[in-house]
Amino acid sequence: MTTAEFDTFRTTHVVHAEPGVYEPQDDSWFLCEMAAQAGILQGARVLDMCTGSGAVALAASSSGAREVVAYDISPLAVACARRNAAAHAANIDVRRGSFADAAALEPFDVVLCNPPYVPSEAVPAGEGPHRAWDGGLDGRVVLDPLCDAAHDLLVPGGTLMVVQSEYSDPGRTEAMLRSTGMAVSVVARRTISFGPVMTQRAPWLEQVGLLEPSREIEDLVVIRADR
Repeated sequence: MTTAEFDTFRTTHVVHAEPGVYEPQDDSWFLCEMAAQAGILQGARVLDMCTGSGAVALAASSSGAREVVAYDISPLAVACARRNAAAHAANIDVRRGSFADAAALEPFDVVLCNPPYVPSEAVPAGEGPHRAWDGGLDGRVVLDPLCDAAHDLLVPGGTLMVVQSEYSDPGRTEAMLRSTGMAVSVVARRTISFGPVMTQRAPWLEQVGLLEPSREIEDLVVIRADR
């Protein structure tokens, strides 16, 4: 899928996010675009973790994936992703579960993930929309388990692509994935203005030294790891 084709996809595939479900934003579309441009989705068996509204899974299906399985821990997100898949007649198997549940399946050709990665004052718990972005003190409550699980979720020659913020230590993601024997690279960076969550959290991030005073932008990073 070229950039032009991806733009057409965004125009024609409206993804609805009901209250309590993460609405696709810059990070979601950035991951979709980079995965499509990488040419890894055509004919692939794809796993989308932390699917939310199902936007990434839907993009994978529209890019020619032969099978797409999507997981989220939120029952609201699972129901929402199923509705979006049905609205576009996309054959996506949406399930409630975590990395352990996905690991019980046969490994995948491609794993895509837009995890919660915003540093938060408390370890996220329970259910609710905050689980779509809160990543604990270092933003890595989900990123670290993803890095631990990625190798075994993939077939030999398979590819992981994950998007995260500069504020959740992309270097650690790279190092953890390399430690499992995978070939790792940053394939894209994009600077964006703070959204509502980062704007609200900026004073605390400044207080703990994670954010320069008055800074209102962040770099998103897409990391690719090949088994």
